[in-house]
Amino acid sequence: MWGYVKWTLIALIVATFGAFLHYTLPQTDIVRITNTFNRQTTIGSNWMFYASSDSGSAETEVRDIRFIEAVRPNDKVIVYRNEDTGWVWPPYFKYDSSNLQAEASNLKSDKATPQWVKVTHYGWRIPLISIYPNAVSATAIEGPDVRIIPWFNIVFLSFLALALLMVRRMWLQFRERTIDPLIDEVEDKFDEVSLEGQQAARKARGLVARLFGRKG
Repeated sequence: MWGYVKWTLIALIVATFGAFLHYTLPQTDIVRITNTFNRQTTIGSNWMFYASSDSGSAETEVRDIRFIEAVRPNDKVIVYRNEDTGWVWPPYFKYDSSNLQAEASNLKSDKATPQWVKVTHYGWRIPLISIYPNAVSATAIEGPDVRIIPWFNIVFLSFLALALLMVRRMWLQFRERTIDPLIDEVEDKFDEVSLEGQQAARKARGLVARLFGRKG
């Protein structure tokens, strides 16, 4: 039973950490920008997926947010928000949302004469609760078949894997040198107490037997 609980907890931790990385790390889309606009948007229970307000309040508020509408090469649409991140999480240190909106507006094109754009962003698009990925940059590219290699993610995840391996190795060494000897010592103490208890029990039984034997 404990084995199932243990592996369930490990799976939940891994899934949560994986979702956190997937949301936070930069992702790249190849799209055709069709529109840019500002819209009064109500921020409520989904506040954690938007930039922090000046007041830092999680209460419902209406905020003017920039948006970028685009179309993928397979004709599926995608909408990005365009907000500064400041110095808070995630650490993109983005302060140029106005410039990015101007660049995106300049890159708009139609289906007849498409201008393909590489949009770097983080976050998810969940229409049910009005969550949008936050665009970080927009760069014109030659066409929809341009190959983009996520070098940052490759390097970051490699260092993360190396760090986790080092932490695991340190933990195993700490366990071998510190925890395992303590466990062995405790087990030896329990064995000694158990042996003393058994000896005391045998002595008590012998005493009772002698007492009853005398009475008999």
